[in-house]
Amino acid sequence: MSTSSWDHLLIGATLATFAGNTPYGLITDGAIAIADGKIAWIGKSGALPADAINRAANIDYLHGALVTPGLIDCHTHLVFGGNRAHEFDLRLNGASYEEIARAGGGIVSTVKATRTASEDALLAQTLPRARALLADGVTTLEIKSGYGLELESERRMLRVARRIGETLGVTVRTTFLGLHALPPEYKERREEYVTLVCEQMLPALAAEGLVDAVDAFCENIGFTYEETRRVFERAKALGLPVKLHAEQLSDLDGAALVAEYKGLSADHLEYLSDAGIRAMAAAGTVAVLLPGAFYALRETKLPPITGLREHGVSMAIATDCNPGTSPLLSLRMAAGMACTLFRLTPEEALRGITVNAARALGLHDRGTLTIGQRADLVVWQVNTPAELCYWIGGDLVRTVYRAGQH
Repeated sequence: MSTSSWDHLLIGATLATFAGNTPYGLITDGAIAIADGKIAWIGKSGALPADAINRAANIDYLHGALVTPGLIDCHTHLVFGGNRAHEFDLRLNGASYEEIARAGGGIVSTVKATRTASEDALLAQTLPRARALLADGVTTLEIKSGYGLELESERRMLRVARRIGETLGVTVRTTFLGLHALPPEYKERREEYVTLVCEQMLPALAAEGLVDAVDAFCENIGFTYEETRRVFERAKALGLPVKLHAEQLSDLDGAALVAEYKGLSADHLEYLSDAGIRAMAAAGTVAVLLPGAFYALRETKLPPITGLREHGVSMAIATDCNPGTSPLLSLRMAAGMACTLFRLTPEEALRGITVNAARALGLHDRGTLTIGQRADLVVWQVNTPAELCYWIGGDLVRTVYRAGQH
């Protein structure tokens, strides 16, 4: 048995490990030890080594408090200029998302505000949003570009995303979303813009180390199946994984397309077909559900949860935090909304913001409480996992560890 020291030892916890075959991977009266930023020991408190207390530099007796893996927000548009509260008003007065977009609102309006903001200004606007997510238990998050739609502005957004991680000490995975909307200056030159994204923007940003994955908005008001394939081919040539905004407003077979490229995830999926489900299952592509957008847009078409379950497709949940269709700053609330709106069980929802969210980002060193995993974990002010989805709002976090530090 190793006699090395531990940085932290948590005793008397309710551990939702999300490992093994029991519900939540639950260990009652559990203990977890952290050393060098990783989980060094986990099990029943009564099974701790005899010298455990002497080996630990810091000991916390939790008296039944719940501990989970750190939460992972695997789909956000966190970096942007301005906001679109006025469009919220328009929608409540009868305008549809598509009508607003075609009238020059939507994504394009945020592009204007983002292009005119300096890097420091974008950082200052984004930090409060990021801090809100972290305060709710997030230890890893994804941030997309896509509000610049020109090389310098996209670069600025991705640089801000990297700086968020450095400033707040949180893992940030960046996603290039050049095919998010058609910029106004290319309104009559679609093919030229897609070529610009594929041949200039993506290669330049990837060469600068700013891109961890590539995304696109494959929709009638976004980009076509064929245009999406072009950017996926370029990503493949550059060795970058892909993901896709797919089947949110219509079925363009985007889920099957991203599955063809062994993509990390297909996201939204309200109009996902049985064929798309089967393709995702075969490829191991994660279904990322975004109940914040469903709620904000007052959608009625539910994602095919039953089909995803039947075919064993892993389901993740994310905030989709963005200025127009999901101004949601709580991943825990997104999990609760997935239960209420999509009828996920609390265990499915919590797996969706931990282990399955990690899979959606291609990360295998987090998302469960197991030996050797990165010591990203949250101690909560509740005693049972379902409470994290049951309580609507409120501050439930007691302590957050990121790589063993708190």
